[in-house]
Amino acid sequence: RSGYTGEDGFEISVAATDADRLARLLLAQPEVMPIGLGARNSLRLEAGLCLYGNDIDTTTTPVEAALTWAIQKVRRAGGERAGGYPGAAVIDRQFAEGVSRKRVGLISAERMPVREGAKVVDEAGNELGVVTSGSLGPSVNQPVALAYLKSSHIATGTAVFALVRDKKVPMTVAPTPFAPHRYFRG
Repeated sequence: RSGYTGEDGFEISVAATDADRLARLLLAQPEVMPIGLGARNSLRLEAGLCLYGNDIDTTTTPVEAALTWAIQKVRRAGGERAGGYPGAAVIDRQFAEGVSRKRVGLISAERMPVREGAKVVDEAGNELGVVTSGSLGPSVNQPVALAYLKSSHIATGTAVFALVRDKKVPMTVAPTPFAPHRYFRG
């Protein structure tokens, strides 16, 4: 029971003609408060949820994006109903052989947020990947980011640097979610 924030809740879809009336009815409830896209985005980032167009797109596989939980074991190679979905051969090969890049979480050692598009490098300045989403995480009170890194640098605790205005910002590879999911699983 979750919307796009990692918080307990729902996403509601209504006809555009009913949206204003529904929003006003919901906002009339004392426990309901509006938030903007910035708040929604920081919550989804802290929850480690991908934003289509930033963190995933048509060139990204579930294995690269660390979304393999979405592929049932029965659909994987050797499973009872293996394959039969678009990209199954590529994904099965990636499960078996690994990938050259993978989506990881990053936590900044400084207060400077690292934004989408920032290059990630090692201490010598060798390019390792790119940040796809980044912001200050208000719930964890530190800057967090999602990035694709070379598979050689994806282990939790690996020290890397994000380039922000030609400054090397120290980052550490960290597991996601950065803040625990609080949605109902029942």
